[in-house]
Amino acid sequence: MVNRLRRRTMVRRVLGVAAALVATASIGACSLIGRGSFKEPVVTLREVAVTGLGLSGGSVDVVLSVYNPNGYKLDALRMTYKVDVDSIPLGDGALDSRFVVAGNDSSTVRLPVRFTYAGLGQAGRALLQSGTVNYRVRGDFTVATPIGNFTRPYDQRGRYSSMSRDSR
Repeated sequence: MVNRLRRRTMVRRVLGVAAALVATASIGACSLIGRGSFKEPVVTLREVAVTGLGLSGGSVDVVLSVYNPNGYKLDALRMTYKVDVDSIPLGDGALDSRFVVAGNDSSTVRLPVRFTYAGLGQAGRALLQSGTVNYRVRGDFTVATPIGNFTRPYDQRGRYSSMSRDSR
């Protein structure tokens, strides 16, 4: 009788451990499948607005459009960024306030950037002369999704036109 109880207890423990291993493997597989189906957000420059000028530099708000190509919302927890204008670093930083981008939709994000006049001379001249400049925006997003949190890089290039206030 005692041996039967021990045997039943042992079988229950083995089955419990096996069930836990199967559940862990299933969760891990779902996570890998989910990461594989995650599509990177598309970031484009929408607007640059001067917010302050001083003796050695100033500050601008860089407005980005963030498009979510996934069928579910992305809850952005953090975003780092580096903005270059005509290959000249304009500024960088991190946005720690949350923003949400609905599935298959876009949202705008306003990033504060400080700059020095020395770093912007050539790009400023190009913008004044032609009305357009090339830009590059890069960094990474940390987003919460239904399948877990992801930190993924982004790197977008384009052409900004001050006349249309639109990127091409």
